[in-house]
Amino acid sequence: MEWSIQQLARLSGVTSRTLRHYDDLGLLPPTRVGANGYRYYDQAALVRLQRILLLRELGLGLPAIAEVLDGQTDDVAALATHRRLLEQERDRVDRLIASVTTTIERLEGGEQLMAEEAFDGFDHTVYKEEVEQRWGADAYARSDRWWRGLGAEGQAAFRAEAAAIQTGFAAAHAAGTPAGDPAVQALAARHYAWVRAGWGDVAPSAEAYLGLGDMYVADPRFAKHYGGAEGAEYVREAMGVYAASELA
Repeated sequence: MEWSIQQLARLSGVTSRTLRHYDDLGLLPPTRVGANGYRYYDQAALVRLQRILLLRELGLGLPAIAEVLDGQTDDVAALATHRRLLEQERDRVDRLIASVTTTIERLEGGEQLMAEEAFDGFDHTVYKEEVEQRWGADAYARSDRWWRGLGAEGQAAFRAEAAAIQTGFAAAHAAGTPAGDPAVQALAARHYAWVRAGWGDVAPSAEAYLGLGDMYVADPRFAKHYGGAEGAEYVREAMGVYAASELA
């Protein structure tokens, strides 16, 4: 079965102009071009477009999306990764919805509002104890002030960058790309910048950055963000290469 460019635009919500742009970039070529010059797309192209739109939702730019698609050709495995990330975001949003619902119910009923209920889902403090134990209370306090100062829009952008980095690492790992590969090290550089953003004026040392990698592997709460133990070990390896070359 095939869909014309107009049909695909209508189904996906992407304009025909955007689809032609994707073709120009080599990101989504049509399956065939008819004698009338119309572009037609088959099921494989639809799946590829779905992956492009999912990666775009996670905040990746088109060059980064092209790298991910080229590095992970197994559509089922790639979509499984997307689904995992979407499920994590769904769980977070579900908690936020439940929190707001509880607040509404408490206010309407004239009941006392519990702080733990009001802020469930706003879980930037979930790793407070680990941060303070490893890097000190000052490090956590700086990070907490920075996070609160971002505002809703800045926090959303920060989460989008985290998801984009996670997706990139997952794709590179699935493709068997060595941790020292320049593309993976570019991800590690983005990751370090993402981590550093929360440290304020004090940049994480190589030791602190490597300690974070160890935490990813040792703690399932962290490892799940990178696809489990194997994914976390891959990320730690990439972080180690980056620390040795850039932070030593």
